[in-house]
Amino acid sequence: MGKIEKPLKRKINGREIKIQANDTEEIEESEDSDEDLLTEVQEDESSESEEESEDSDPEDSEDDCDESSEEQSEEDHQNVSEDDSDEEVESGDDDDSDESESDEEDQQINEDHRGQKITAEETASKSSTSDESKILQNDKEGSESETATKEKTPRKGGRNSESVKSVGQEQISKATDEYDAFDTSDEEDIRNTVGNIPKNWYDEYKHLGYDWDGKQIIKPEAGDHLDEFLKKMEDPDFWRTVKDPQTGQNVILSEEDINLIKRIKAQKIPDVSFDEYAPWVEWFTSQVEKMPIRKFPEHKRSFLPSKNEAKKVSKLVHALKMGWIKTREEQARLRAKKEPQFYMLWSADDQAEEMRRIHKHIAAPKRLLPGHAESYNPPPEYLFDAKEMKEWNKLKNAPWKRKLHFVPQKFDALRKVPAYPRFIKERFLRCLDLYLCPRAIKMKLSIEPESLVPKLPSPRDLQPFPTTLSIEYKGHTDMVRTISTDKTGQYLLSGSDDCTIKIWEVNTGRCLKTIQTDSIVRCVEWCPNAALSLVLVATGNEVLLINPGVGDFVVSSRTDDVLKEAPNSDVVISERVKKAVQWCEPEQSLYDRGVRIQLKHFKMVTQVTWHGKGDYFGSLMPDGLNRSVLISQISKRKSQLPLTKSKGLVQCILFHPTKPFLFVATQRHVKIYDLLKQAQLKKLMTNSNCISTMAIHPGGDNLLVGTYDRKMLWFDLDLSTKPYQTLRLHGTSVRGVAYHKRYPLFASGSDDRSLIISHGMVYNELLQNALIVPLKRLQDHQPFNDFGILGVHFHPLQPWVFSSGADSTIKLYTN
Repeated sequence: MGKIEKPLKRKINGREIKIQANDTEEIEESEDSDEDLLTEVQEDESSESEEESEDSDPEDSEDDCDESSEEQSEEDHQNVSEDDSDEEVESGDDDDSDESESDEEDQQINEDHRGQKITAEETASKSSTSDESKILQNDKEGSESETATKEKTPRKGGRNSESVKSVGQEQISKATDEYDAFDTSDEEDIRNTVGNIPKNWYDEYKHLGYDWDGKQIIKPEAGDHLDEFLKKMEDPDFWRTVKDPQTGQNVILSEEDINLIKRIKAQKIPDVSFDEYAPWVEWFTSQVEKMPIRKFPEHKRSFLPSKNEAKKVSKLVHALKMGWIKTREEQARLRAKKEPQFYMLWSADDQAEEMRRIHKHIAAPKRLLPGHAESYNPPPEYLFDAKEMKEWNKLKNAPWKRKLHFVPQKFDALRKVPAYPRFIKERFLRCLDLYLCPRAIKMKLSIEPESLVPKLPSPRDLQPFPTTLSIEYKGHTDMVRTISTDKTGQYLLSGSDDCTIKIWEVNTGRCLKTIQTDSIVRCVEWCPNAALSLVLVATGNEVLLINPGVGDFVVSSRTDDVLKEAPNSDVVISERVKKAVQWCEPEQSLYDRGVRIQLKHFKMVTQVTWHGKGDYFGSLMPDGLNRSVLISQISKRKSQLPLTKSKGLVQCILFHPTKPFLFVATQRHVKIYDLLKQAQLKKLMTNSNCISTMAIHPGGDNLLVGTYDRKMLWFDLDLSTKPYQTLRLHGTSVRGVAYHKRYPLFASGSDDRSLIISHGMVYNELLQNALIVPLKRLQDHQPFNDFGILGVHFHPLQPWVFSSGADSTIKLYTN
């Protein structure tokens, strides 16, 4: 049998058809037929070809073809007709030819058929790659060549020209592939013809498989991880590149493919054009028909109740009234009366969760083992003497208070031991205990005290911090209330009740200068501005701005030049401020001591504090009521009263290190005011009786408050208005607290003469709370009139701390 060829696609009159190339089989079948039959078929085909050639007029065709193609088609028709005529002549002259001649004719027919088939295939391949004009020309040639092939192909059985022509038209109509235009089958991948096999079979070879022509598909060069990384960095299409498993090549996905993948991952319908919310197609109409659908009217009985059903219903009603028919509830009650009634003797036995004596059995407590006192021959120390016997008899009415419920006795031998007289009674009491005393499971919490204490890091891991007393500054004759250092940490300033201000050199402990004042010095502060050599002193009703005259001579002389002349200002000062404070030029005696500006207040000043820039400072007069807080400016020589109303006795004031905020501490609360908006921002609740002092963290988000009721309160201003931590580290009033400006340290001094150094780490992350760990207790001051440490101040650069006490000394602790 011959080989079955694939169908060839052609376009005839603008329509694509397939012509089945099964002529080879028909030719082989025709070998067994008679020569007459072959001759008759050839005659019919020749006549048919003549008719088709006459019908194929180039003017009637829809496609516009060139003259060369028409001439070529005519020549082909002539050649085919001549061949057919020759064959007819030969077959007509010699009907009784040999088998060799017939074989030669069949072979010639097969060769002509193969030639026509190859020409058709070449035409099809050229038509797929050429432009539109070539496609039309090739289609014309292809259609004519197929016609010629059909004319030369012999058919089985004798037919006339009309039957052969109808069969050809039927084959053309059947060869039309209606699925070819929209065939979406992807089961066969023609790029690699190895089929559905594991790809790892080709791991050892340089190719992946074979294409349609039988050629090897060479594997692409595979790079290493470095090449892949460089592609990932440099190639903008790396993210949309995938590897084709059939050919091993990298394929760049298009936007349509990426959108399709995104829709599938988002669990959406892949087709964008699909409308999942299309209007509902109603199977039944929703319109109410007013007129009947049927032509004839309804029967009269459809509008009247059924008489038979009415009779049945009346019978059922009569039977219910007479009691002949019972309802379901009545039947259940009657059935329950007839059946025997049972009940549970122990109602809890059918519930597994409540059957305690079976499922949750609790064993009875065991009796204690007998001790040495219950022995028949106990040691002498377990026997009662006269005092213990008298005490035992005294508790006759309260036997549960006795240490032992029997009197120990001593026998020489076991055979001399009499029967125990309380045996029956004790057994009876034991049974009563087991019967009457309920036993239940109780969840006992085993909480160890160590688990309640938070796990804190070791102080050894939190170094450096001050641990050792290094220098002691002696020179004052009365208690030292306040201390301060300059910005470089080279000089120490102290104020005492002996009406003196002393300036010390920190490293040597030498007193450089002593300034005499007229009254007790309650507060001293060194100016934070390094360009000014200025000290703020609160003594009596006055606030003095003193140039200490230490340090850089240029800075000291520049400070005198700045403060020498008062600036001219046209601002009218209110009477309320004039009565509260007056700016005065110092007398010559005060000027010689270093005083450059003198402020006279109407009440005693207890505290002064600098603003961070060194131009503003605040002064506190607790007895001033609504004029207790004053803010003064050195450059303009003027003061102002920020608070108009007083809601309590003010104890302490502080400036925020970076923002225009003022902290005002009354006896029970700490109020934060915005100086620009002139409004109150927050009110911190301390829950204490009286506030003594406070200090603010250099970051400005945490506040440390010391109270007279032995507490230290750590406030996180971003967290809450209530204390974040309440530290009860001292036994008496806390009088001094301070933060270090560089290290995570803070210290507190109390009247119990103890200075406690603590670790206070504030993190930049807002969600992480501050870490507070007490580190060291230092106690070197001597008591004086129930006062201990009055002032605490950290060195600005080193992890050192200064403490001033009522014993008129200042101590420096270093690491």
